[in-house]
Amino acid sequence: MKGRTIILDHFGDIEAAALMVDGKLDDLLIDADAPRVGTVYRAIADRPVKGQGGMFLKTPDGAAFLRQIKGLAPGQPILVQVTGFAEPGKAIPVTAKLLFKSRYAIITPDAPGLNISRSIRDEAERDRLLETAHEAMEGAAYGLILRSSCAGADADAIAEDIEAMLGLSATVMQDDGTEAETLAEGDGPHILAWRDWTDPAEVVTEAGGFGTHDVLDAIDGILTAEVALGNGASMFVEPTRALVAVDVNTGNDASLAAGIKANLACARLLPRALRLRGLGGQITLDLAPMPKKDRRPFETALRQAFRTDDVETTLVGWTPLGHFELQRKRARAPLMEVLP
Repeated sequence: MKGRTIILDHFGDIEAAALMVDGKLDDLLIDADAPRVGTVYRAIADRPVKGQGGMFLKTPDGAAFLRQIKGLAPGQPILVQVTGFAEPGKAIPVTAKLLFKSRYAIITPDAPGLNISRSIRDEAERDRLLETAHEAMEGAAYGLILRSSCAGADADAIAEDIEAMLGLSATVMQDDGTEAETLAEGDGPHILAWRDWTDPAEVVTEAGGFGTHDVLDAIDGILTAEVALGNGASMFVEPTRALVAVDVNTGNDASLAAGIKANLACARLLPRALRLRGLGGQITLDLAPMPKKDRRPFETALRQAFRTDDVETTLVGWTPLGHFELQRKRARAPLMEVLP
């Protein structure tokens, strides 16, 4: 099946959304019990962590951890936003730099000014969007980023989105309470699908859509560690308590180019494999054997592959043993933890 299809469905009472591209599962969002990314708290400073430059905070959903706490004293209320999912037994990661994000607009209370996504390069379109932004933001003290999805979008829809986010941000930022409280919930899978999957697609909302559009079969396929790379090669993506290990194998291919071919295929498919499994943190690649002269083409392919991935990922580099390491934001809960 060619084209893009967005399926909005549920696992029982659990909200979920799937993106199918040319008949393959490309992205999957499943609601979790943990606080959603984007949730805004009025938190209470609890105790600093010496040597780490951070502080534990009290929130309605348990302990949170905030870095860069200059001027924050225990007992002081502070507005923070959830940035990712915590590992079991660890504090919720939060930031004091709040963002209010929607399909077209991101309101930045701490960063005044109007900005347009760099992916929109047409000058006439940028001028049109700036005019819309100036009208919608007239008199506002906050900053605005217009997302790439604004290209070609209706001006009224963009202005409505900006006004909605402005209203939410003003309500939150003007809060003057003193007790720990949830001020704004993060977006669930259906809203995230509308917000972030902006390319043209068929949208399916009927109950049971996961079954009729082969999403359930695709999920069964990603519950295994093995990912086929073509020509008999494969990689195994296996999370441990400390890190995510990725092992690349050439299979029965004994040619001199077998290693670089398998490793390049790994580079192309790794973002999707991590995204669908909801994996982040430290990632170590045990690649197939290849000459050191082939490392640069591999790094280039890996960098290009992650460029289009929404989850922040840092390519750290090579270890003395010849492994390649990455650091990936824990933006989602692991699939194995959220499936009912």
